[in-house]
Amino acid sequence: MLCSASPLPSPPAGGTAASDHHARLRAAAARSDLPGALAAFVAMSSSAPASAAGPVLRTFTSLLKLCAARSDLATGRAVHAQLAARGIVAEALAATALANMYAKCRRPGDARSVFDRMTVRDRVAWNALVAGYARNGLAGAAMEMVVRMQEEDGERPDSVTLVSVLPACADAQALGACREVHAFALRGGFDALVNVSTAILDVYCKCGAVEAARAVFDQMPVKNSVSWNAMIKGYAENGNSTEALALFKRMVGEGVDVTDVSILAALHACGELGFLDEATRVHELLVRIGLDSNVSVMNALITMYCKCKRTDLAAQVFDELRYKTRISWNAMILGCTQNGRSDDAVRLFSRMQLENVKPDSFTLVSVIPALADISDPLQARWIHGYSIRLHLDQDVYVLTALIDMYAKCGRVRIARNLFNSARERHVITWNAMIHGYGSHGFGKVAVELFEQMKSTGRVPNETTFLSVLSACSHAGLVDEGRKYFSSMKDDFGLEPGMEHYGTIVDLLGRAGKLDEAWSFIQKMPIDPGISVYGAMLGACKLHKNVELAEESANRIFELGPEEGVYHVLLANIYANASMWKDVARVRTSMEKKGLQKSPGWSIVQLKNEIHTFYSGSTNHQQAKDIYARLAKLIDEIKAVGYVPDTDSIHDVEDDVKAQLLNTHSEKLAIAYGLIRTAPGTTIQIKKNLRVCNDCHNATKLISLVTGREIIMRDIQRFHHFKDGKCSCGDYW
Repeated sequence: MLCSASPLPSPPAGGTAASDHHARLRAAAARSDLPGALAAFVAMSSSAPASAAGPVLRTFTSLLKLCAARSDLATGRAVHAQLAARGIVAEALAATALANMYAKCRRPGDARSVFDRMTVRDRVAWNALVAGYARNGLAGAAMEMVVRMQEEDGERPDSVTLVSVLPACADAQALGACREVHAFALRGGFDALVNVSTAILDVYCKCGAVEAARAVFDQMPVKNSVSWNAMIKGYAENGNSTEALALFKRMVGEGVDVTDVSILAALHACGELGFLDEATRVHELLVRIGLDSNVSVMNALITMYCKCKRTDLAAQVFDELRYKTRISWNAMILGCTQNGRSDDAVRLFSRMQLENVKPDSFTLVSVIPALADISDPLQARWIHGYSIRLHLDQDVYVLTALIDMYAKCGRVRIARNLFNSARERHVITWNAMIHGYGSHGFGKVAVELFEQMKSTGRVPNETTFLSVLSACSHAGLVDEGRKYFSSMKDDFGLEPGMEHYGTIVDLLGRAGKLDEAWSFIQKMPIDPGISVYGAMLGACKLHKNVELAEESANRIFELGPEEGVYHVLLANIYANASMWKDVARVRTSMEKKGLQKSPGWSIVQLKNEIHTFYSGSTNHQQAKDIYARLAKLIDEIKAVGYVPDTDSIHDVEDDVKAQLLNTHSEKLAIAYGLIRTAPGTTIQIKKNLRVCNDCHNATKLISLVTGREIIMRDIQRFHHFKDGKCSCGDYW
């Protein structure tokens, strides 16, 4: 292949043109064979004189089209030099081909220079420049050229112009310009052309005007598969998965050719809706039409099954892939992480490395939350170091994930150091740090950071407010919480969602303001959900308000919760009030509905081994030593004032109550941690339920008598026990 270092031969002084060279060049051009075309051109130039411009121009334009198709800028420049040597570079045909070549080689400035030197410009030349600007992301320039072609040269746009400028309207999100193009197409009768109407509806979708797009689609006299794909994809990308799936099914029913584009949109819609049955049918269809060899489609299939909470089916697709791309690995790792299969996500990540697939930032952002869920500081430090070795530690999304991970591993100081080191802070970075402080009970610090965020000009989003409201709730900052909830809409125009309302109810309820919390619920502009009434029920248990507890529980049961946690909570409230008939009634209701109480467990991770303890479990290989150490601990903390809090246990004698309390899972995990670690070592425990009052009091005293710091992560927050005190200030 010739390039700028080896220029094309200059026009020969003499010779006879050979028609077979022209035929060879045309044949090479037809099969997109640039080297073959160049070889024919060299042979032609060596044997033929420089003759009439017509054949020469056709030869050069063929070469330029091939250069444009292959983005071969070096050869394109060499052809340009040959045109200049022959003095025909200003010819409209040659200049247009040059402008097109430069635009497709990502050199719109050079394309414009060629265009500006043209003495005569026709519509084809203008269209080439419009398309070139649009293709290179210069939407404003593309739209400007459409105006100028009419004002300066009186050239009326044609269908090519419209199809070229419409993508620019989409890139610029210029809905008004799209409407103007649409109106022009209607006046000129171009809307009857399927490619023009398809381009118009596609731009409407990309500008969020899906209803306008559907109107165009419905009025099209002729639709091809591209038209159907654009509309289905438009619905999917604008969050209307129901319509996307309905239109896809209609497309299939009408016998329109299904392509990878329509399949991808349908899979996305199935995943968003969680429609497993429909997803299975789409899977069967894509296999029938041979798209199971398309890796992009199979990656989307993995993602879809994960969103339908069927990671087993996703794993089956993944394992059967003959060729796995990095995107395949990322999709499977993320799916495991999002479905709570953190260990599987980490194992997949390790396997990915063994198979020499290099992770990217998306890989890390997918696996780091899994490590955060496992909550092992050693693994946290390893993945942090690994991200540094990959030079990805300053990627804003990786850095944010690391901050969140360290906070969830109980290392909030390291999280803050990372936050302070960030060269770029996205709103999600601020959110992660604010949430981290809130989950550790450092509400005032979270509020200070939120105020700092606003002072930098960074605009908070819905997640920011959820994080700061949660921080206020955990720290009892009622006035601040009220203020921020009002500010959310008044100052930033953000509509509170169900989680925001639930957090305010939790804030007021924890503070004992039950009547205000109930009144707040009654005035909500949206129908309260389970999370809202659940927060109210939790507050009623804390403050022993049976009447409001019953009202809240009844509303929850009407909404049909899938877990038995709220029945258990109500039963405990009745038990605390010695309302035993009601306790029995709730338990009977649970049995009829097939609901069960989730068993409480606690884990402690030591030397890459995870040890899980259930209340009263004796199956650990060191159970004898654990119970012996625990008995000694109980004696030690009794000596400094520990009195078992038996309010949460009913139906048994007092001595049995104390015995049951002493074998709660977190106490067993702490005892094992004391046995296996050196004096002074911090012990970290993770629980699946809220820590009970007795274990909270006992752990404070254990930290005092052992001189250990104990970090406990329960389902709601972190507790840092040290020197007989807890970071929550006994407010949780």
